[in-house]
Amino acid sequence: MTKVILISDEAYKELKRIKKKGESFSDVVLRLIHKTTYKPLSEFAGKWVGDDIDFVFQQVLHEREKPSSREAYV
Repeated sequence: MTKVILISDEAYKELKRIKKKGESFSDVVLRLIHKTTYKPLSEFAGKWVGDDIDFVFQQVLHEREKPSSREAYV
């Protein structure tokens, strides 16, 4: 089934630029979507580079302690 979508001229130009020979625009969109699929967190294990892990960890803990706008205040 075919659907009509509207995209900006800029988006069209970019899709056309990266489109490979013999590839449809649908193929381009699907190729790009498949490149951005989510990876399991386990794929990132052990990937941290740098000596600032303690600082980053403390920042994460600090951010978690802040109340979020979703929390109900009574």
